[in-house]
Amino acid sequence: SGQFNEDMIPTVGFNMRKVTKGNVTIKLWDIGGQPRFRSMWERYCRGVNCIVYMVDAADLEKIEASRNELHNLLDKPQLQGIPVLVLGNKRDLPNALVEKDLIEKMNLSAVQDREICCYSISCKEKENIVESSFEARKKYENLVNSSK
Repeated sequence: SGQFNEDMIPTVGFNMRKVTKGNVTIKLWDIGGQPRFRSMWERYCRGVNCIVYMVDAADLEKIEASRNELHNLLDKPQLQGIPVLVLGNKRDLPNALVEKDLIEKMNLSAVQDREICCYSISCKEKENIVESSFEARKKYENLVNSSK
């Protein structure tokens, strides 16, 4: 709907949506982050052009678990080399980690086998969302151009 909804509930299982703009079609998989769905992440990430990993940057108690899950996912051989865009959502909240702190807490500097970048965003305030999507596209284009 393009509108922020206070009653938004976490994804259970997965949702898929296609977005077409001109001659470009993007297929988006929204995969639930609850522990019972994490074993399916790799399956949905195979063959993608970019992994977008969203983190609740204001939930400091779950950052360590989120870091571990991201690194476990990126260690999968079938996902080697796929660019990653880490989005720290809820930057509108006072205790949310900024990009520099998110990079440190998520140990993103340890990721060496692919392009990776991190943005602090607010879905509620619609902050930095366009910028981060341009970054994802740039990472994908770099991957395509380097394989030619």
